Amino acid sequence: MTSYAQTITRDNELGGGAAMAAAAALIAVLFAGSTALTPLYVIYKQAFGFSQITLTLVYAVYVVGNLAALLFFGRVSDVVGRRPTALAAMAVAVVSALFFLFAENLAWLDIARILSGLGIGVGVGAGTAWLAELIEGKDKSRAAVIATSTNFIGLGAGALISGLLAQYAPWPLRLTFGVYLVLLVLVTLLIWRTQETVSSPGRFSDVSLRPRLSVPDNIRAQFVAPAVTGFGAMALVGFYAALAPSILAQQLHATNHAEAGGLFFELSIVAAATIVGTIWLSSRSTMLAALVLMIPAVALVVAAQVYASMALMIAATAVCGAAAALGYRGGLQVVNQIAPADRRAEVVSAFFICCFCGNALPVIGIGILSSLANPIMASMAFAGMIIVFSLVALGFGAKYAR
Repeated sequence: MTSYAQTITRDNELGGGAAMAAAAALIAVLFAGSTALTPLYVIYKQAFGFSQITLTLVYAVYVVGNLAALLFFGRVSDVVGRRPTALAAMAVAVVSALFFLFAENLAWLDIARILSGLGIGVGVGAGTAWLAELIEGKDKSRAAVIATSTNFIGLGAGALISGLLAQYAPWPLRLTFGVYLVLLVLVTLLIWRTQETVSSPGRFSDVSLRPRLSVPDNIRAQFVAPAVTGFGAMALVGFYAALAPSILAQQLHATNHAEAGGLFFELSIVAAATIVGTIWLSSRSTMLAALVLMIPAVALVVAAQVYASMALMIAATAVCGAAAALGYRGGLQVVNQIAPADRRAEVVSAFFICCFCGNALPVIGIGILSSLANPIMASMAFAGMIIVFSLVALGFGAKYAR
């Protein structure tokens, strides 16, 4: 059986705080690639002439890559090691960025999004488990705080930098991904030098590629609460990442691409600050607080659209950021605590599957409803779904999250 003890750092390898920073950078840069498109969707929509439904499908199609990664490769880093798995994820991210850079039509965007999802699915599960093992001691809550805060920082930075480049620099659909490729190369060099924590890595041929979505029987009841909370939390993030630019342009009449990136950056920074500022909260309290906050958050989003109010939208974004952060951090912290050491990456991957589905599937529904009815009705339906989810999950959380 593979051992997960701390390993001795060899010459020229990054260990300690530097290794943790490299693993955090891995998570941040992968997630930055997923939101670099957020301010660009409106430009792509005009350039390639596709509908609102197609726009949401371009956003959501990356879940195909996520699910492929997590179903087929959820345990790969447990077997072959964290570093080889992370390097493979970065290679996939580079190919994805190249497809975006040279995209000529909708098919290129779909392929790039699927590859982006594949890289994130492979790399983030490995990176999160890597962080948990690099931290000394039995308390793994710090790993959850670092992983989730850097996740949101990456999401926010990707959207903000892309929005600024799209608004104020030339070649808006090219320059963003040229810059992103440079960042990927730099982080890959760090990962190459980072200490491995799987003490007896196996070979890739030892990994079973049989699709699996497995949570050990003895923790399944405990797993339900964080999974449901993670779904709802990331549904809020998906709403902003895919639809906020269109809402700003159509309902609030704000067409500046930097504003679209800045709104998502606000959500992400509030989320990261919330994660760090609430570290003293227990995982159970964190999840329950998130579920309660989701209700006024979605109510404010609908009100902002109804009244075409940027002030309400800014307030809604802050509340959504706090709710998403608490739900995601609390859920991941519970998963890290309950997962057996030799199956940690697999269980974390199962949690991410729930999060990625929440991030993508509601967005598709909103896109369809926006075309059949109108954007405000679609947002109201989304708000209703989140409220029902929150109430159901509150019941689950009170019973099982101990």
